[in-house]
Amino acid sequence: MPEVNGDKPDKKKFKAYPIGFFHIDIAEVRTEEGKLCLFVAIDRTAKVAFAKLEREANRRTATAFLEALIAAIPYKIHTVLTDNGIQFAYLPKNRNGPTAQFATHMFGLRCRQNGIEHRLTKPNHPWTNGQVERMNRTLKEATVKRYHYESHAQLAEHLAAFLAAYNFAKRLKTLRGLTPHEYVCKIWQAEPNRFATDPTQLTSGLYN
Repeated sequence: MPEVNGDKPDKKKFKAYPIGFFHIDIAEVRTEEGKLCLFVAIDRTAKVAFAKLEREANRRTATAFLEALIAAIPYKIHTVLTDNGIQFAYLPKNRNGPTAQFATHMFGLRCRQNGIEHRLTKPNHPWTNGQVERMNRTLKEATVKRYHYESHAQLAEHLAAFLAAYNFAKRLKTLRGLTPHEYVCKIWQAEPNRFATDPTQLTSGLYN
């Protein structure tokens, strides 16, 4: 498998957070059928990765991705970090305008409804969301940059297989040799109150 974020320790250590802090980003991919938007999320601590293909990147699909992420992850998501794209928040220049004052952005509203803190990267500082950007590159290198896909369905199938292999079989140095799923199971034993589902009962079809 290609190198993925978490396989080598970063030189600058991140602040320690409990599992449930997800970095989210979007990348563009293509098949013979045309363009797709790849939404990707990775847990800052557990390194669990989740991805979903959409035909467009907008407030509706970003919110649907968040809902799918919440449904797939067996533990409580407490924080998400995104860039300042219009899919996730009102543009910085519009945040004090009448629309922002009287209406909550769809993505932010769904975060609030689920008790999730929505953090935004500092404008023009994309490296603050580097974990998920590296995972984006890894997914593209393992799929569209290496193989030709005649259909969106072919890409979706291969993406799901790669994510299953990563989450359930990829041993990471930053997790002391555990796979992301094994690390989640370890946390479940120590902190079961964080979980809605017993992760030890889940199969490899989960995080995709």
